[in-house]
Formats: sequence, structure tokens, C-alpha cells
Amino acid sequence: MTTMPLARLAVVLALGALFTLPAGAAAQETIRIGCPTKTYFPTILATVAKEKGLFEKEGLRPEITIYRGGGETFEAIAANSADLGPVAVPLVATSRKRGVLTKIVGGNGDEWSGWILGVKSASPIKSAKELDGKKVGITSAGSGTDTLALWAQSEAKVAFQRIGVGGGGLVPNLLNDNLAAAVIYSPLSYQVVSEGKVRVLMDFATAMPPNLIGGWAATEKNLTERRPFIQKGLNALYGALEYMRNNPDYAIKTIASNNELPMEIAKMEYEKTYLRLSRDGKITQASVEKAMELAAASGVKDMAPAAEVFMNLPITPTKP
Repeated sequence: MTTMPLARLAVVLALGALFTLPAGAAAQETIRIGCPTKTYFPTILATVAKEKGLFEKEGLRPEITIYRGGGETFEAIAANSADLGPVAVPLVATSRKRGVLTKIVGGNGDEWSGWILGVKSASPIKSAKELDGKKVGITSAGSGTDTLALWAQSEAKVAFQRIGVGGGGLVPNLLNDNLAAAVIYSPLSYQVVSEGKVRVLMDFATAMPPNLIGGWAATEKNLTERRPFIQKGLNALYGALEYMRNNPDYAIKTIASNNELPMEIAKMEYEKTYLRLSRDGKITQASVEKAMELAAASGVKDMAPAAEVFMNLPITPTKP
């Protein structure tokens, strides 16, 4: 009897394991989804797409990572640690000027529904004009909350300190008086306002004109070399949105469970946020230009042309 060399034996065992995998498993490619925070709609969409097997139907194996804000999510995409993640328009536009080449390839919509500039209910501050020189909480530099804080500052003609505290730190720091105000996103905003803990100074959904609120972004390298891969990921994510629209009871329960919300707040988030999201991801240059115009008015400088910031990919939402 001869002894099989160890290297050859390892190959044989590996091949044997490969052929015993479930059909299609060996062909799956890992897609890394970056999300800015746990309590935010992109995280729920990615979670639903994973739970309902939509990524797998596209031949993908999802890895979802939750960061501390939009800035960190963008850094992960730029560093090739994430393949797709939601990013604000100004961050993509300014980063391109610095040689970080990414594009938004799936739009989320044109309304900042549920996003507010809020203060503690007992705060004596009655308007954004009274925030001059004070500390205002954001998740991180370059995030959607940062974009809106800059805009609010410009609108009120004041200069306040923007303090990055991560998504989970906005409300605790506000309620502990470490911040005078904070930019808070939904559904967290709905919850703390309904509980009487926070008072709205500015509702960005009504205060701002329609503009692209951001969208799923990818590097140009991936768009050049792996475009079908990126499209498959988008198909799964937009498929999750369609599934939630078609199954409201499941959607509301999922929002409540994942975000640890009362059902009535989850229902509000579903109706005011998810039902207003873009279903096809289509982006218009006008919506990008308006987002950049608002950013420029807020003091953001040196942005790439709007046409370089986005790319429309054909998206076919995956069905369960």
C-alpha cells in the first residue's frame, strides 16, 4: 500500500467537500454591505435581503457590517473593505477631487423624511439661530447628518460645532446635556419625539427642497471590473424594498424588532420612510445638482461635476 502525499490528500479532501456543498453554494461570491448605523433603513433592507435569501438568488453571500456613520462607511468602500454602502452626495463629490473615485449607483430618494434637528424637550433653545457657538451632534464627518448640520448652520446664519458621536451616541449625548442639539434620523427621531424627550427645531423633509439624499455607492474600479457583481447586489437590496412594500405586516414587525421600537413607531417609519424610497434607484442629474447646490451654500467646496458623481445601473429587484 502506498502513502498519498499530504498535499495531494488535502486537495482531494477540499474537492470532496466542494462537491458535497448544496447546489449553487460553490458559485456564491461574497458581497460586503456597509451600513452607517443599526437603526437606519439601509441596514433593514440589507437584513431583509439576507433573511429572504435575495442575495443568494443572485449568487451572492452577504456580509453586513455596521459602522459608526456615513463617513466610516464611505472610508470602508474607498479602502475596498465594503463593496456597497449608502453615501451622501457631497462626500462622493468632494472625495473625487482628492482622487477617491466612487459613484452613487442606486438612489434612495429626494426627501430627508424623518430627519430632524432636535433639542432636548426642556431646552430653552427655540430656533436654530440660538445654536451659534454651541455643540451639535452628528454621526460622523461626511455623513448625511453632517450634510444636514452644515445646511442648517447656513440657513440659520450661525456657526456651531459639529461633534461626531456615532449613530448610537446622538440621543444619549443630547439627553445628558453634552450636546445642545443633534441631527437625528428616522426612526430614532420618531421615537424620541413621540416619547416627549426631544423637540423639533427643523424638519429637513419640509425645510429643504427636493434633492438626492444619497444612495448606494461603489468604487469605479468595481464598476469597471465587476459591474454585474454590483448590479446583483443592488437587485437584492431593491428586491428587499419591494418585498417590504408588498408585505407591510412583516415589514413593520421587522422594523420594530431590528430597531427595538414600539409597533406604532415602526408603522410610522414604514409609512413615512420606506414607502417614499426610490423603487428603481434611478438618479437624475437635477437631483444631484440640487444636493450639491445646497452643500455649496453650506460651505462645502471643491466638488466634482454632478455628472461624475453618479451612474444609473439597470436594476431588476430580486423576487423571493
